[in-house]
Amino acid sequence: MTDTPTDMPMIFDGHNDFLLRLLRDPVNRETTWLTDTGHGHLDLPRMQRGGFGGGFFAIYISSPDQPYDIDDMMANPPYSVPLPPLIDHVTAMPVALAMAGHLKWMERASEGAFRICRTVAELRDCQAKGIVSAIMHIEGAEPISADLDALYLWHDMGLRSIGPVWSRPTVFGHGVPFAFPSSPDTGDGLTAAGKDLVRLCNDLGIMLDLSHLNEAGFNDVATLSDAPLVATHSNAHAITPSARNLTDRQLDMIRDTGGMVGLNYATGFLNEDGAKADDRGWDPMLRHLDYLIGRLGEDHVGFGSDFDGAQVPAIMGDVAGLNGLRAALRAHGYGAELMTKLCHENWFAVLDRTWKP
Repeated sequence: MTDTPTDMPMIFDGHNDFLLRLLRDPVNRETTWLTDTGHGHLDLPRMQRGGFGGGFFAIYISSPDQPYDIDDMMANPPYSVPLPPLIDHVTAMPVALAMAGHLKWMERASEGAFRICRTVAELRDCQAKGIVSAIMHIEGAEPISADLDALYLWHDMGLRSIGPVWSRPTVFGHGVPFAFPSSPDTGDGLTAAGKDLVRLCNDLGIMLDLSHLNEAGFNDVATLSDAPLVATHSNAHAITPSARNLTDRQLDMIRDTGGMVGLNYATGFLNEDGAKADDRGWDPMLRHLDYLIGRLGEDHVGFGSDFDGAQVPAIMGDVAGLNGLRAALRAHGYGAELMTKLCHENWFAVLDRTWKP
């Protein structure tokens, strides 16, 4: 059950990296998932307390250790983190399958409290019954080879969302680096295989996530895709000029396709000075939300926390802090209808426009 007040809507979230935590400590996965250890941002009890209705659970392949400290660089802007090297699909596939297995295990171990969903009807059913829902998402398409055959298998396994890249190159395109201040216009667009990936995702009804794609790749997807443009965990470049954030032109393109942006809670993408500092309260989140709503309209904005993958504001803490976020939004003047849209309805609506029966 949830401790969220009954007049506060459940939050559906655009991105988290909880599966990476399980991958790194599989021996203790039952404790990590089913008990409130106070570690990390997510576990089932804290999701229930915070009114976390569900979200996109990312399958992500970590880059090998690099000869620099990304956290230290991002704490002291300006910075420009070099892109890690490409990871081939032979290396990525077993890791991705292990993470998909963890997601399936989470469903079974929850004894009905958590469910992997493949349709919007299933997401709504979970919400009505107080079940935490999950969408299988791949962040960076390294587990898929250029021939795309594996994408059919992943779709059969439940994959409904994929990002062609993380912030590194793939056989499909080029990720945007972690850099501040910087434009997202940092390199070439999609490869021929990347353009084929877009077409096949459209055919299968798999949502394409543009959050880590550079501007040229973003433009290619916009040209090729017949689906809404979606960035699951990105913010406004006009406020925080990080390469990872979206320019006004990109936001306008997302709006014009009936797309969606999920607000990223990562402090380095929220704070106007680009610093990875967690002591700024709710104000940076509210500034970005106001801007995104003003640019996109209230039907095209939601949340994309990056829980367990980023430093979030200390006032948030972890997923149980979503109750504080809701209270801050209400105090900021967001009414009940807008709250419902932001918290989950906009996500359900864009998925309804994207997925296929």
